[in-house]
Parts: sequence; structure tokens; C-alpha cells
Amino acid sequence: MNELPVGRRVAQWRVRRNLTQQQFADRLGKSKSWVDKVERGVRRLERVSNLREIADALRIDLDVLLPEQPRRSAPARTDLERLRAALARYHLPAAAAPSDPARLRARLEYAEQSYRHARYPPLLAILPDLLDDARAADPGPAADALLVPVYGLVALVLVKLGRVELAWLAADRSIAVARSASDARLVAVASVPLVQALRSAGRWRSALEAALVAAGRVGDPGLRGALLAQAALAAAGRGDGPAARKLLDRAAQAGDGAAVEAAGVVAEAALGEVRAATVRHERLTTGDEWRWLPAEHRAAYLLDVARMHARAGDGLRAGRALLEAERTARGEVHDRPAARDLVAVVARSPAAPPGLTSLAAALRV
Repeated sequence: MNELPVGRRVAQWRVRRNLTQQQFADRLGKSKSWVDKVERGVRRLERVSNLREIADALRIDLDVLLPEQPRRSAPARTDLERLRAALARYHLPAAAAPSDPARLRARLEYAEQSYRHARYPPLLAILPDLLDDARAADPGPAADALLVPVYGLVALVLVKLGRVELAWLAADRSIAVARSASDARLVAVASVPLVQALRSAGRWRSALEAALVAAGRVGDPGLRGALLAQAALAAAGRGDGPAARKLLDRAAQAGDGAAVEAAGVVAEAALGEVRAATVRHERLTTGDEWRWLPAEHRAAYLLDVARMHARAGDGLRAGRALLEAERTARGEVHDRPAARDLVAVVARSPAAPPGLTSLAAALRV
């Protein structure tokens, strides 16, 4: 029965319950013609609310009516445990041969590219070995320049997967390596994932202070702009609107315009200024610079926009933002627990767009 279309499943369960089409239609408050079209597949059931009404009338669980989805593969959980184990190792066995810095750099670039496209399962599979090999490299500035971003990438991925404490640990390790190297730029590179981990943990003040200290010491305008944008988001999380907007103005003078504008939308949403955030969002997504942001960045931002509309009770806009996020970077929606939870919430809205039913079914939420 798992392979049958939804309409056929409805028909089979109606027969099992000894109901005629007219009796079933009466239970639903629909016409017999409506039931007949549903069972023949002429009329598609695209809203979760309709499926839930039918399931209740048939006295079955909603999952029984949904198409069988492929089970999520176990390696992701296994790879996460491998990454946890790699972070827990304080002593590595001596390598038979020193790691080739050029090869390590190429592996890191591949991992960073995977992150920019939200390919989290394959990225999770390669990070444990990459971390071990970067730690085993011959000590020196070249090794530090590799290990800091590797630790930072581990932290960013763990934030995406909702493992905030582990993310904080990885980011702290990155900061420690950067400080021991006495390199202000490396400290700034390490501070970006640290601030994101602190923000994810709700440690707004610590995130704000870390971002401002690092921004004040780095000469790279792009890094300074990214840190000031992170500081603005931390200030908004604390409810400090004036500070957040001042920091955003400073970030705009130093950093990527589209990234700063996206941070501005998220900050306004955090401050409860939905109308202002919506206006900024529409201006951002119709501009030319929007498409230059990495797919992961755009999709993660769209999840924040969806969350804003969901909190405001606008299921239609929230659903559209979720669907656009999935089209932009599938992994950002399918592989992040927070995104799956958000889909489950928005799918309950009667105003949610039809496509969200299919997404909710695919995610089994």
C-alpha cells in the first residue's frame, strides 16, 4: 500500500471502514463528487489540513496517507560521532609522514565549497579526517593558517546541525590557535564562527563583545564588516535597536553590501520590526547583489525570513520563503533540525502554500 497514490489509499481505507462515498463525504462535509475526484486522483490533496481531516474521518494516523519516503541514511549520525571523537582527541599518534600543506589546503577549499552549497552530509564525512590531518601538520605559521579555518568550519557545521556546545568548543579551539600565533587576521577569522556559536547559544553579550574586540583589531575591511554585522545581530538579539543599527551602518562602510543588508533584515526581525524587515527584504532580493551571496548564505537567510513571518502569523509568506530556501540550497532545509521544525510549524497554517505539503511529507514532519 505504501506505493499507492494518496487518492487510492483514501479509497482503500474508506472501504476498510465500510463507508460508501456518500457516507464518507457526509463525515467530511464535502460532496460525493469531491470524494470521487480525490479517490481517482483528479483532485489533488495538497494541504496538510485536508489530509488531516481525511485521516481523522478514517480514524488513522496522517502518516498512513503520506507517500513512503526514503529513510535518512545512518552515516550522517556516524560521521557526527566521528567528528565529536576527533574534537575529543588531545593527543594524536605520530604520523608516518608529515601532511602535505598544499594537499591540506586543497582539501580545505573543497570542504569550504561544500559548505557554501549546504552539502552537509558529505562535508560531515570528510571533516574528522581533515581535522586530524590539520592538527598533525608540522607546527608553524602555515599549519596555523590551515588549522584555524578547519576548526572554524567544524564550528559552523555544528551550529547548522544544532550542536551548539560542540560548535562553541571547536570555535574556542580555533581562537586558541590564532592567539598563540599572534596573528590579528587569524583571530578575526576564528572570531566569526565563535560569534555565531555564541549567538546560537543565546549568549548575546559575549557574542557582541567578541565580535567588537576582533573587529577593532583587524585591518581587512571584509572581515571587519562581517564581524560588525555579527555584532549587530548580537545587539539585536539583546533587544538593543539603536546599537544594532549603528553597527550595521559601520558594517556597510566596510563589508559586503548584500550580506550586511541581509543582516539588517534579520536584525529588524529580531527587534520585532516586521514591516521594516519586509521592506528591506524585498529591496534586497530584487537587487543584483543578492545572487552573488553563496547559496548557503541565501538559504539560511530565507529561513530567518520564514521564521519572522511564521511568528507574525503569516503562513503564506513563511511557506514561500521556506520553499525558496529549499530551491536555493536543499541541504539547508533537509539537513538542519531547526529548518525541519520550522517546516512542521508552518505546514500547520491553513494559509501555507500548497507546495509546503509536499515538503513536509518529504521531511516526514
